[in-house]
Amino acid sequence: MKQLLIVAHGSRREQSNNEVRVLAEKVAADLPLLSDHVLVAFLEFASPSISAAVDICFARGVKELIVFPYFLSTGNHVVKDIPREIHNATNNWADKKITILPHLGASDEMANLIATCVSRTYQGIDLLSQSR
Repeated sequence: MKQLLIVAHGSRREQSNNEVRVLAEKVAADLPLLSDHVLVAFLEFASPSISAAVDICFARGVKELIVFPYFLSTGNHVVKDIPREIHNATNNWADKKITILPHLGASDEMANLIATCVSRTYQGIDLLSQSR
């Protein structure tokens, strides 16, 4: 059994954390093979933590964990903190497989997504004719 773990920063503002949880539900709906197996973890300020989420997944019998960093840029959280947290969490689960995917901002589709969002918001307005 595979599990997708979406790792977000976490916020002191619970509404922001809930937005990530709702996003995970939508991702699960779009990934039928993983529909019951999408979980969120937070680096700080919210729960579950990454280590707690890893334990939850593997205690349920998950054999392979796919980690998706929900971050826009390659900062310290993506480069150092998440890999360190995953490495530390796997000490108890040496027989399990964990794959860390590239972060959200590394996606080739990101520019297209931003352009689509802007176009939908400003539908009917010629963005190129606006003065700078």
